[in-house]
Amino acid sequence: IMAGAGEDTLGLFRAGVRVALEAWPALQIAVENGFGGVHSREKAEWLGSAVEDYFIRNADLDLDEIEDFLGELMTTEFDTVVDDGSLPQVSQQLQTMFHHFQRDDGAALKEMASHITQRKCKVTATALKTARETDEDEDDADSVEEMEVTATNDVAAVQPETCDPNSQTIKEEDIVEDGWTIVRRKK
Repeated sequence: IMAGAGEDTLGLFRAGVRVALEAWPALQIAVENGFGGVHSREKAEWLGSAVEDYFIRNADLDLDEIEDFLGELMTTEFDTVVDDGSLPQVSQQLQTMFHHFQRDDGAALKEMASHITQRKCKVTATALKTARETDEDEDDADSVEEMEVTATNDVAAVQPETCDPNSQTIKEEDIVEDGWTIVRRKK
């Protein structure tokens, strides 16, 4: 039985991989801050195809193998060690998507991609970078959507309403002496 006449599950798997990677704060921070050099964005694109190929070439991957693969790519390509606990989470999402793809379940793939997109929340902005100064649209510079974290102890952390309230918050005790802000995921 074909799920949805002519539905391209490989295309949906590819799109799902992209969505999962785009919603991964560690990768987004690396790209936005150019940790991969001038071609960070292209590398992120390439990462998507590298991940797809990896799954398709190795039909039966353990979660550890996926984590190692992703972690290694982040280290070699973006000079970034991911230790915020997000690797297992992203690896699990990708593994689940691949299982849906293997079962030719396009509906489950779509469902999962839209779920990830809804949960995607600008945690990247919350405490890791100052509001981007844009020349074109200066009117928006003061909008609530832009997070601003200055290197002083005067931290304004504004969560967009679409955010999961349990994602990340900044508490007074997380702000250390020299003005850096430590971001921890709430347990």
